Amino acid sequence: MRILVVGPDALIDDGLKHGLHKAGFAIDSVKDAESAMLALRTTSYGAVLLDIGLSGNDGLTLLERLRQRNDATPVVLIADRGAIPEAVVGLDEGADDYIVKPFTLDDLLARIRVVSRHQTGHMRPLLQVGALRLDPAQHRVWLRDKEVSVTTREFALLQELMRDPAIVVTRAQLEDRLYGWNEEIESNAIQVHVHNLRRKLGGDAIHNVRGVGYRIGTLS
Repeated sequence: MRILVVGPDALIDDGLKHGLHKAGFAIDSVKDAESAMLALRTTSYGAVLLDIGLSGNDGLTLLERLRQRNDATPVVLIADRGAIPEAVVGLDEGADDYIVKPFTLDDLLARIRVVSRHQTGHMRPLLQVGALRLDPAQHRVWLRDKEVSVTTREFALLQELMRDPAIVVTRAQLEDRLYGWNEEIESNAIQVHVHNLRRKLGGDAIHNVRGVGYRIGTLS
């Protein structure tokens, strides 16, 4: 999943960024509301982490603008302890949740999982296609009854393909969802991840639709 962080550079420190990357999230960061609007117009995000304390009350203004244009991207407000009343107002104006600084990585991941499930309407996060099961909350994968060890990127790619087994996902779409703006992407990165997953799960785990992209296979 790709996440947009809106706020000062220090809003999400290096430790939290590393933890989010390790959990399979790609992170893009902007510092102001206008840059955030541009990013949201051009890129699909799974969630927005929005500092409510942007200058000139721009945090709540940005939230209002998003909802006015029917952008349903989940928004988690990040607030200082003294700004909790503003965060509550933000809930009334369309935010999905808020979190108070300082917070832990586990707290943040829990908020992201909850708002993502609410958006999709799936209160049970487990994904299953045939004999393949994936648990986004625990970052675990099973083939039949045997757990399979996968890397962070492999997990994220598998999750994207399993969201809708009928959909063919292009390489560009997978790169867009797995990597942030500032990350260098090897030209064959997606192919390497697919190769490794086929080696672990079987050659029929992921189908290559020639000239289009990839689709999850149904393993028995």
